[in-house]
Amino acid sequence: MPDIVLSSAVRDNLLSLKNTATLQELTQTRLATGLKVNSALDNPNSYFTAQSLNDRAGDLSNLLDNMGQAVQTIRSADKGITSITKLVESAKAIANQALQTSSEYDRKQFTSRYNDILTQIEDMARDSSYKGKNLLAGVGNELEVIFNEDSTSNLTVNPVDFTDTTLDDGLNLDDLNTGGTGTSSFNMYGGNSTLALTGLQASSDLTSLGDWAAGDIVSITDSSGTTNLTVGTDITTVQDYVDAVNNLTGVHATFDESTDSISITSGLDNPLYISKDNTGGGTATDGSATGGTTSTLAVTALSSTATLISSGGFQAGDTITITDGNAYEPASLEIDADTTISDLVSFIDNVKGLDASFSGGSISLIGEVSFNITSSNTDFNRMTLGSASGSVALSATASEFKTDTDIDRTLQAINAALDELRSAARSMGTSLSTVEIRTDFTENLINTLEIGAGHLTIADMNTEGANMLALQTRQQLSSTALSLANQADQSVLSLFG
Repeated sequence: MPDIVLSSAVRDNLLSLKNTATLQELTQTRLATGLKVNSALDNPNSYFTAQSLNDRAGDLSNLLDNMGQAVQTIRSADKGITSITKLVESAKAIANQALQTSSEYDRKQFTSRYNDILTQIEDMARDSSYKGKNLLAGVGNELEVIFNEDSTSNLTVNPVDFTDTTLDDGLNLDDLNTGGTGTSSFNMYGGNSTLALTGLQASSDLTSLGDWAAGDIVSITDSSGTTNLTVGTDITTVQDYVDAVNNLTGVHATFDESTDSISITSGLDNPLYISKDNTGGGTATDGSATGGTTSTLAVTALSSTATLISSGGFQAGDTITITDGNAYEPASLEIDADTTISDLVSFIDNVKGLDASFSGGSISLIGEVSFNITSSNTDFNRMTLGSASGSVALSATASEFKTDTDIDRTLQAINAALDELRSAARSMGTSLSTVEIRTDFTENLINTLEIGAGHLTIADMNTEGANMLALQTRQQLSSTALSLANQADQSVLSLFG
C-alpha cells in the first residue's frame, strides 16, 4: 500500500503532540513516585550514588537498633547498681543502729536483718538482666556495641559481679555469724530446821548451857565437807553462833528470842548435819542445848508456788539481776516475802532472748545469747557448803555484732562496698553516655545520608506540577494547531464542489 502523504504542517504538529505526550508520561511518573530518578536509565550516576547512600543508611539503621538495645542493657545495670547502693546504705544504717545499743540480743537481731539485706542485694543483681544479658552477673556477660558497618569502631562494656556479695573483687560483704544458743539450769531446793537454846538470849554465853563447854567443837557437814566451830574461840555468844551459821554458803540463820531457838533455812541440794562434840568437857549434842548427837536439816525440791525465801539462797529485799555477754542489764527483780518461784520464772522468761521453764525443782534456761543471773545475796545458787560461786552462767556463741569492734569492722567493709558501687556506676555511666552519643551521631548520619540520596533522586513536586500544567497547555495548543493544519489541507475540496 502506497504511503500516505501528509503535509509538512500536519507532520510537525503530530511530532509536537508525540513529544508532549512523552513528556507528560515522564512527569506523571515523577508525580506518582515522587522521584525524578526511578531507575538507572533515568540518570545512572545519580541512581547508583543514591543507592549507595541509602544502602549505608540501611546498614547504620540496623546498627542503630543494636545500639538502642545496648543502651537499655546498660540502663538496666545502672538501675540495678542504684538500687543495690540503696540496699548497702540500708545495711550501713543497720550496723549503725546496732552501735546505738549495748544489748547483745538486740545486736544479734541486727545481724539477721543485715544478712537479709545481703540476700536482697544478690537477688537484685540477678534480676538486673535485659534480654538475657546481665552486666551485674560477672564473666560471660560482656556487652559489645558496634558503631560502624565494618565493625572497626566498637565498645566493650565489661560486667561486674554483684550476684555473690562475698566475692573479693565485688562487694566483699560476708554474711554475719548470727551466733548460737546456750542452755543452763539451777536448782530450787529448800528446807528448815531449828536449834533450841532454851533460856538464852542473843547475847548469852553458850557455855551457860549445861552441856556446852569452852573447847567443844560444833561441826556442820554436807556433801562437800565439814565446817568446825570451836566454842569460846570461833563462837562465844548465841549471836556468834547465829552469825557463823549465817555465814555458811547457801544457809540463812536467825535467832528468835521468843522461842529461844535458832531457825536455819537451807538452799543446799543435800542434807545439812549439825553436831557438837564433848572435846572441851561438855556433853555431845545435836547442836542445840541438849539432845542427840546429830541434827539433820533435810531439803526437798521446791514447787512452783513456793516462796523464794523458803530457800536459804533468798531473803526479802534481795535483787536478782540479769546481764548479757556485753554486761548489758535487761532486767532486775527485787524479791519480797511473797515472791514465788513461778514469779521468778516469769521474770526470767520475759527477758528478750531468754526462755525459762520450771520442772522437778529445776529452772531450765535457753538463751539466744550469753546471760548471767546474779543476786545481791551471796547465798544465791550456792548448792553446797563448798560452792565457790552462785551466779548462773549461760554461754552461747556470740554473733558478729556482739562488740563495737565487730560492728566497726563491718562498717569498714560496707564503706569499701559503697566505693566499689560508685566506681561501677561511674563506669556504667561513662559507657552509657558513649553509646547514647554514638546513637545520636548515627541517627544524624543516617538522616544526612538519606537527605543526600534524596537530593539526587527526589522530584520537586511543585516543579513537576507546573510542568504538567504547561504540558497540558502545550498539548491543547498542539491539538489546535493540528486542527488548523488539517483545515488548510481541506481547502482543496472546494475545487470539487
